[in-house]
Amino acid sequence: MHLDSLVTSLDLLATFAFAIVGARIAASRNMDYGGIALIASVASISGGTLRNLFLGQTPPWLSHPWLFASILLAVILTIASKERASVGRFFLSLDTFGLAVATVSSTSFAISLNVNFVASVILGLIGGVTGGLLRDVLCQVEPVLLHRETIGTSCLAGSVVYASLANFGASTLIASLVAGAVVISVRELSIKFNWNLPRI
Repeated sequence: MHLDSLVTSLDLLATFAFAIVGARIAASRNMDYGGIALIASVASISGGTLRNLFLGQTPPWLSHPWLFASILLAVILTIASKERASVGRFFLSLDTFGLAVATVSSTSFAISLNVNFVASVILGLIGGVTGGLLRDVLCQVEPVLLHRETIGTSCLAGSVVYASLANFGASTLIASLVAGAVVISVRELSIKFNWNLPRI
């Protein structure tokens, strides 16, 4: 598969992953169809939007409207299933995949615009966690980012790894695979072993 086609496919999958989790959480909060669609959209595109605004770039959904196809599919599946149970393990895994892709793509995009190391890491973190944070705030649930599953830690670790490998001249493919694996590993292990950052 051509690299551009692979990137496009991963963007669609990541958008779908964030959207389906957002839609399921909205459904579990007894929102109507409009609310489900709104939460799915916010969860899936706000991270990339905020990242691009910081970089002075056009938000990705304006340049690539086909991203909304993934959101629409997630909303349709959620409504059709009529399922209002909380998000299960399968959807957490989808969300983790979305985190990995969003973090890696955000860090890579920042570096491609010659942003410095620290800023590219922060933008990678922002691209990964913003959607989930706004999703939880709008759904009036305690934000996962702030109290469990080390979401921020996994995205930060992946972003640091990507930026470091890129700084040492690693290829984009290698840096992406390694950094994505770091994000997934840290979050999956934190879920399995109930890891959290220390609390006061």
